[in-house]
Amino acid sequence: MPTILFVYGTLHPDRAPAEIAAAARRLNPIGPATIRGHLYNLGDYPGVTLDGTAPTIPGELYTVPDAETLAAFDTYEDFRPADPENSLFLRVETTATKPGGSHSACWVYVYNGERPDTKKAEESSPA
Repeated sequence: MPTILFVYGTLHPDRAPAEIAAAARRLNPIGPATIRGHLYNLGDYPGVTLDGTAPTIPGELYTVPDAETLAAFDTYEDFRPADPENSLFLRVETTATKPGGSHSACWVYVYNGERPDTKKAEESSPA
C-alpha cells in the first residue's frame, strides 16, 4: 500500500522552502482533499490539530515515493518517532475527504506544541 500524505502548508511542492524543496518535488499528486481540525498560523509555518467536529481544512493528497522522502519530511517537521513528547510535529494517521465524498486514509503532520488559542486563554485567566 502506498504512503499517502495530506499536505496543507510548507510541504506543498509549490511552497516548500529550499531545505525541503527537493523532497517535496518528489511527491506524486493525487488531488485535493480536506481534513477536519484547526489550522493555526504559527509565524513561519502553519500547524493543524485534528478534531472530527471542527471545520474542514483544505489541502492536497500526495503519494510519497520512498522511505527516504518520508524521512526527510520527518526531519524537516521535527518529528522524532522515538521521542514524540519532544517533537514539534507528530505524523499521525487520519482520514481525508476527497471531492465527491470519498475518503482516503493518509498521514498528516499535526502540531505538537502549545496551541495559540490555549496560550491566550491561559494568559487571560486569573492566577
